[in-house]
Amino acid sequence: MSTHAGTPAAGASHASPRAAKQRGVVVGLAQTATPLLFWWLDAAVVYALGIVLIAAIYVGFAVADGRPKVIAVESGVALAFVVVAAVAVTGSPWLLVAGLAGHGLKDLWQHRTHFVAGTRWWPPFCMVVDCVVAAALVVEIAAGLHFR
Repeated sequence: MSTHAGTPAAGASHASPRAAKQRGVVVGLAQTATPLLFWWLDAAVVYALGIVLIAAIYVGFAVADGRPKVIAVESGVALAFVVVAAVAVTGSPWLLVAGLAGHGLKDLWQHRTHFVAGTRWWPPFCMVVDCVVAAALVVEIAAGLHFR
């Protein structure tokens, strides 16, 4: 398969930003339901683990990028999200919303700056996932759902 002007060939693993966002909605809705899959855990724990997972993915991108500065920055950012997620397990569920919204803003920044090379479709996809889950959590909190 060939490419045209740097665009991936049809069927390549790189989605357009629009397709990435559409898939982000689907994955965000699925992630919203993850506490049902792990019924023996508090919902706060499941959502906190999700925040840790999405933050850690950028560390993988940073390692693939290979620049020490990028690895250090992304590791530090991931650590910050780990701390927010850990505090959210026993703290206010609004910290989960803040963690997801904060990660969505981080995705937006990554999309605009391309700080980590080679992420292409990931930031818009992940930003939408973060926003969908954060919005769902706001609805759940407002509805009085207990996270513990």
